Amino acid sequence: MTRFSAYATATNLAVLALFSAPLSAVQFVAHRGASYDAPENTLAAEKLAWEQKADAVETDIYLTKDGQIIVIHDSTYKRTAGKDAKIASLTLAEARTLDAGSWKDPKFAGEKLPTLDEQIALIPAGKRMFVEIKVGPELVPELVKVLARNGADEKKITIISFNYDSLQEVRKQLPKLPTQYLVGYRAPNPAKPSAKKQPTLDEVIAQATAAKLTGLDLQSTWPLTPADVKKIRDAGLQLHVWTVDDVAVAKHWQELGADSITTNRPGWLREQLTAKP
Repeated sequence: MTRFSAYATATNLAVLALFSAPLSAVQFVAHRGASYDAPENTLAAEKLAWEQKADAVETDIYLTKDGQIIVIHDSTYKRTAGKDAKIASLTLAEARTLDAGSWKDPKFAGEKLPTLDEQIALIPAGKRMFVEIKVGPELVPELVKVLARNGADEKKITIISFNYDSLQEVRKQLPKLPTQYLVGYRAPNPAKPSAKKQPTLDEVIAQATAAKLTGLDLQSTWPLTPADVKKIRDAGLQLHVWTVDDVAVAKHWQELGADSITTNRPGWLREQLTAKP
């Protein structure tokens, strides 16, 4: 075993221990903040998630025209900020003039699209943030700067992404940070044989281990069995799941042993899963 691979294995085991928990203690990750009750990816949604005792908040990041990191989910500002423009077409200052709250409820009028710096500043002691990179590895150098100036390390930050190249670059530039590979699931459709092939679990595990990632973050529709979960664990990977607002689905993943469940309703879902019969 090389020095690097030994270090990577030790890092994976340490992070796995951080997240592994008894059945009743599965962690709840607030999807874009407490987004059922507040406008997603705003400071209002993040603050509410902490009030609802979320264990972590999930957030989405892009680069603006001037190379700054801004928090938003979609590739345009239209749905949540009312401007039909690509994220990279506006500077950070221009994007910050938009109203990102009114679409949810008039009481949130004036909510701004936050910076990652602002979100990190709100993370309470003992809590963490799952930061989803929505673009390619070109964002990682700026991410390094943001985390450094905020003193945000592996105790606070987990990086997640569908973009495999971005995760590989994070492993190079920020090797101590936990990294989770986001993978959706679509059942095969005989009517559309030309559709993009759904990767197998074995393929996903192989990719994650090849890049020395620390976990998988799977869509809740993945048809996993206990044997599948054992494969994931045997590969030294964590198992996280998104996005679940249904109690029966959440219980299913809790029974499978998921380390965390991402939900739009962290407070409510915790109450449902911990309520006595």
